[in-house]
Amino acid sequence: MTNLFSIFEPSSSIFSISTNWLATFLGLLFLPFMYWTSPSRWSLLWGKVIQKLHNEFKALLDVTHIGTSTLFVSIFSLILFNNFLGLLPYVFTSSSHMVMTLSLSMPLWFTLMLFGWVNHTQHMFAHLVPQGTPAMLMPFMVLIETISNIIRPGTLAVRLAANMIAGHLLLTLLGNTGPSLSLTIVYILIISQILLLILESAVAIIQSYVFAVLSTLYTSEIN
Repeated sequence: MTNLFSIFEPSSSIFSISTNWLATFLGLLFLPFMYWTSPSRWSLLWGKVIQKLHNEFKALLDVTHIGTSTLFVSIFSLILFNNFLGLLPYVFTSSSHMVMTLSLSMPLWFTLMLFGWVNHTQHMFAHLVPQGTPAMLMPFMVLIETISNIIRPGTLAVRLAANMIAGHLLLTLLGNTGPSLSLTIVYILIISQILLLILESAVAIIQSYVFAVLSTLYTSEIN
């Protein structure tokens, strides 16, 4: 391999149009089945997960934010589908690219900031200085809070992309060493790859949950 990150580069194309990003919409193929087939155990389980997330997000949000939990459950579902699809062989992992993660975090953060500063200006100014801050430290706290607020979409995007890239790189590096190893070491390698795949499945769930929860917490701060 000349470049470790070459596995994340969009390479498949038709008429100079990249087709790798079509993997983002593969999750839509799994959705229509729940509308015309009888409820299965998987659909009932997914329904319970969605209901649990709705209740949790409603607890984090204010009562006045009616229907906002649906937005964050949709974001959770989108990221979860793409994270799991990226674990399949020859499927492009779109959630490991900053183009997609920033496309999710930046518009969400910008609209929250616009809504907060227009409708709750006094509260947004008060939020820059935590309660009980000494008068001498107030200018520094305003600067620190402003910087931490500005970098929020970047931290959301980088956290998701970096965690997905790290696991995929480790799986790729270990997989490429297989042909040069003895048979006994290959057995150990296969077991370690299976354990890493289980770990990556857990990371796929955790990172989508973290993204949705942090977005919910940022929303609850503007009111």
